[in-house]
Amino acid sequence: MRQIDVHTLIDDARFGRFHWQVLFWCALIIIFDGYDLVIYGVVLPRLMSEWQLSPVEAGALGSYALFGMMFGALIFGPLSDRFGRKRVVAVCVLLFSLFTCLNGLARNPMEFGVCRFLAGLGIGGVMPNVVALMTEYAPKKMRSLLVSIMFSGYSVGGMASAGIGMWLIPAYGWPAVFFVAGLPLLLLPVILFVLPESPGFLLKAGRDAEAGAILARLNPSYQPQAGDRYVFPTGAEVGHGPLAALFHSGRALSTLMFWLAFFMCLLMVYALSSWLPKLMNKAGYELGSSLMFLLVLNLGAIVGAIGGGWLADRFHLRRVLTVFFVIAAVSISLLGVKSATLTLYLLVAAAGATTIGSQILLYAYVSQFYPLAIRSTGIGWASGIGRSGAILGPVLGGALLGMNLPLEYNFLAFAIPGAMAGLAISLVSSHAQHRQGAATELAFAAQSGAIND
Repeated sequence: MRQIDVHTLIDDARFGRFHWQVLFWCALIIIFDGYDLVIYGVVLPRLMSEWQLSPVEAGALGSYALFGMMFGALIFGPLSDRFGRKRVVAVCVLLFSLFTCLNGLARNPMEFGVCRFLAGLGIGGVMPNVVALMTEYAPKKMRSLLVSIMFSGYSVGGMASAGIGMWLIPAYGWPAVFFVAGLPLLLLPVILFVLPESPGFLLKAGRDAEAGAILARLNPSYQPQAGDRYVFPTGAEVGHGPLAALFHSGRALSTLMFWLAFFMCLLMVYALSSWLPKLMNKAGYELGSSLMFLLVLNLGAIVGAIGGGWLADRFHLRRVLTVFFVIAAVSISLLGVKSATLTLYLLVAAAGATTIGSQILLYAYVSQFYPLAIRSTGIGWASGIGRSGAILGPVLGGALLGMNLPLEYNFLAFAIPGAMAGLAISLVSSHAQHRQGAATELAFAAQSGAIND
């Protein structure tokens, strides 16, 4: 009877076809997710004109999806530990695709807001699950990079939203960009067929044969045999539920700092995504030109996410994130200073790299910080608590715009959270991770001893 250390098989596997498959489908889901989320900022100028919305009303309308995302992250993150990541991801894709598509049929702000809330449940719920799934299957030496590449699909979706909006809105009106969001519904059966289930869930459910087959595809050096016993320490803590465990073993301060960093980062991301085109429109740029800034913001995010992931695998994620947040605060504050167009594009790209890019790196950091038993809960709650910042972002932007303040004051208000996020992430403790690793090793030793007996 062989004892198979699943962590070692995954950590030491060479990046191959199986990893490409997981990366592709998870990234594709995030692309659709990003499209459905950023789409509001694309149509916002037209909606304000057609429905005679004030800036405050427009900001409140934009927060409906973010309320949905908050509840979606809190609900669907922990649910995947019970029903499996694959099923929960499918439900979330169904929610955000169907109701974003139905947004195109909305006749008034009330109908629009209800659809955005229901779509937000799926948008928020899918994120922690695909991050956790990619983390569980990624080789250790390139884990941060793979999660960052996957999550940069959010920015690809945002760019697609802006690009498609520039093309469709003048010709067919704002509803057309929402109808495009129905495409994932056609791919849902394929996603269910090709996306692998979490190895931890399969082993917990007693589906060892399925887990063994997946591990053989992931690491061809392993060939399953009858009687193989799979050892997969999860870091579970006796006497503590998943939520309570976030505050044990020296993780309490770090958990709170993660929540604060998520809050501040998401405030910046959604304030910029929702109001950047409108602010640039107010500064004198035409709608097409102002949407181009949104495109550049998301292009910068891709560079920041992938570059940051590469740096994180060589340095500590905490250091990379702290520097990124400082750059975010500086670049956003400078957007309010009158500059040449090229300089503005560079500043917007830097802001995208260090706000949206930092958000992606935060997901990677949280997914690696917590042990498997509470990983989805850790990601889901950090994301869910952070969504209150995402909700505040569009509302804050609308309130500031309604006050008719000078342009630089709007961007300064968006920049301050960057400095606060940098301070929060610098306080995350690495010692909790050491204790977590030690607890995992002890769990492995105890489980191995039980098997040997």
